[in-house]
Amino acid sequence: MWYQHRNKQNSITSWICALSSALVLAASSSVAFSQDSLGGSAPDTGDMGEYLIGPGDTLNVFVWRQPELSQNVPVRPDGMISTPLVEDMVAVGKTPSQLAQDIENILSEYIRSPEVTIIVQQFVGTFSAQIRVLGQAVNPGTVPYRERMTLLDVMLEVGGLTEFAAGNRSRLVRAVDGKSDEKRIRLDNLLNRGDLDENLLVQPGDVIVIPEAIF
Repeated sequence: MWYQHRNKQNSITSWICALSSALVLAASSSVAFSQDSLGGSAPDTGDMGEYLIGPGDTLNVFVWRQPELSQNVPVRPDGMISTPLVEDMVAVGKTPSQLAQDIENILSEYIRSPEVTIIVQQFVGTFSAQIRVLGQAVNPGTVPYRERMTLLDVMLEVGGLTEFAAGNRSRLVRAVDGKSDEKRIRLDNLLNRGDLDENLLVQPGDVIVIPEAIF
């Protein structure tokens, strides 16, 4: 009897474990489906690597134990920066660590074993890593792309829609295989009605066009 009772307990325990595993798998699938349903998969950022410096970025150039050589510098429209002892160095298209190493190579001619750290304080990014918002946004312009960025994130960055915007007639323009692809987006539904079905994932290089309403 004891043996049969123990077998019965083991069977019940095994059944509970199997049921728990099934529920966990189902929950995981549901979460993944909900993320994908935002409107397309997120761009693969695994190959994007470290941030690339772009024109308009503000860099903090810190030289260890050399305060007179440390300063904040803007990246000029020509893509170059100038710091004490380092003039007209190309910064655009480099990662902060690459730029730091290049500056170290120059400073090594003047000081022993320089250690340079580059911190990007204000981000603009390279042209290909920006999202452009045109038309009836409060502050139209470029927005630096961030991983898993959505339409809502972009619109918050540009201050939302103007009172003259035809938000539901907006378009998302994306380059796909060298061709321009357009998708209708309903920004008024997203921003004013909270319709998260319109909260699509954006990609670097996207252009959002917001037309003016016709009265």
